[in-house]
Amino acid sequence: MKTLLIIRHAKSSWDHSILNDMDRPLNDRGKRDAPAMAQRLIRTGVPIDAFVSSPARRARTTAEYFSREFGRSEKDILLVPELYHAPVQIFKEVIARLEDRFGSVALFSHNPGITAFVNTLTSVRLDNMPTCGIFAVTSSTTHWSEFLSADPVFWFFDYPKKE
Repeated sequence: MKTLLIIRHAKSSWDHSILNDMDRPLNDRGKRDAPAMAQRLIRTGVPIDAFVSSPARRARTTAEYFSREFGRSEKDILLVPELYHAPVQIFKEVIARLEDRFGSVALFSHNPGITAFVNTLTSVRLDNMPTCGIFAVTSSTTHWSEFLSADPVFWFFDYPKKE
C-alpha cells in the first residue's frame, strides 16, 4: 500500500514585487497555516516517510514546516526542480521515480499544475486546490512506478478554511 499526500504550498507574500517568483516567501497566514495543517495531518495518524518539494521558497518553506512538525530534519526534504510549476506529466514522472522503501510521501508544489494533477487521480474533482490544501490518495501497490496505474483511491481532502 502506498499513500500520496499532495500539498499545495501555503499562502505566499506578494509584498516584495522585486523578488523573483522562486524567492517569494510565505506571508503571515501561510506561516500559521503550514504548521496547523501539519498538526491536523498528524492527528489522522498518517506517517510520512518522505517529503518531496519544489525548490521554490514558498513550497520548500511549507515542506520545512511539515517536516519539523513530524519531528524530521529539513535536510530530509528532497527538492525536485521539475516540480516548480509542473504540468501533470511531470507529477506522474516524479511519483514513478520515488523509492519503493517509502510507504507514504508528502509532495509539495504549485497551482495550476497541482489542481490539474489531483483531478487526474480519482473521480473527485477540485475547482482549485487551495493554499496549504492536502489531497490524499492511496494505491494498493508496493511500487511507486505502478501507483497511478493501480487505480488510486481518494482518501481525504483538507484545507485551512475547512474547519
